[in-house]
Parts: sequence; structure tokens; C-alpha cells
Amino acid sequence: MQIFQIRYRNTQGTLMRILNAVSRRGLDMPSVHADAVEQDHEVTLVLVVNSKQIGQLYREWYAIADVIHVRSGAAHEADWTNAHPPTGVSIQRAAARA
Repeated sequence: MQIFQIRYRNTQGTLMRILNAVSRRGLDMPSVHADAVEQDHEVTLVLVVNSKQIGQLYREWYAIADVIHVRSGAAHEADWTNAHPPTGVSIQRAAARA
């Protein structure tokens, strides 16, 4: 599993284009979290991918005009099987809005 963090400008349809790149490949997506970060937005995706698919996703995401930055790292499956979010993923804003 890989964690992808994609920072983007929140223009119409940008998040849908980001997610469409994943759904078009039929990849497993155990977790999605989108939130405002300063003046931009960021979506964190957990995906089950191989190295070829990682390269394809990077190319497609960077082809989207409003994507600013993409980064990824390995996700440990144990972090995602619990009922709480993994370390490093903040839900304080979401809880405050609820």
C-alpha cells in the first residue's frame, strides 16, 4: 500500500480529475481524505498499487494544470486496519465541523 498526498488549487473538477485517474485503473482505494491547507487543498489517498502504476499516476496527476505537488510513501497495513486514522493524519478540523 502507498500513501499519496496531492496538493492542488481547488478549481472546479480538480479533485474529480485526481480521483478519476485512480478509478479508471480499477485500483483499491481504502482511504481518501481531502482538506483545505492554507490557500490550497490537499487530498490524501491510500492505494494498493505496484511500481508501474505509481509512475502512471504521477504522470497523470502532474498533467492536471491545478495540481501543485504530489508525494508518496509506503503505508503500513496495520496503521489502516484500526478504527482511527493513521499517525500523521489529522482529523481535528473534521471533528470540529461535525
